[in-house]
Amino acid sequence: METLTTQGIRISVEPFYLPHESIPIQHRYVFAYRITIHNQSTVTVQLMRRHWYIVESNGVIREVEGEGVVGLQPLLEPGETHQYTSWCPISTDIGKMYGTFQMVKLEDGAQFDVQIPAFKLMPPFKMN
Repeated sequence: METLTTQGIRISVEPFYLPHESIPIQHRYVFAYRITIHNQSTVTVQLMRRHWYIVESNGVIREVEGEGVVGLQPLLEPGETHQYTSWCPISTDIGKMYGTFQMVKLEDGAQFDVQIPAFKLMPPFKMN
């Protein structure tokens, strides 16, 4: 699990290989990842947008941007946690993802970016 804290917002990521969704002979490798967002700050924040970089071992880099996460823009009071799971297909057997969440402080409307730690996308059979 990878973890990183930015301005009191702790992001933890746990990736999983999905063998039943993957077709290696067709260069399709599918991964799920569980994100845990924990508000360790003293203010209420809301996650507004996400910005991902998906890097494949062949040098291909894709960007994914959009509102919220899995259709939600979660509101986190101090001490609260939000967790969600999503997925990503890549065409190589090794890759990585990283990015940012755009947050807003409800008390004054100030926006700030929270770093999502880089994490590897690697099936178990590549770890030997």
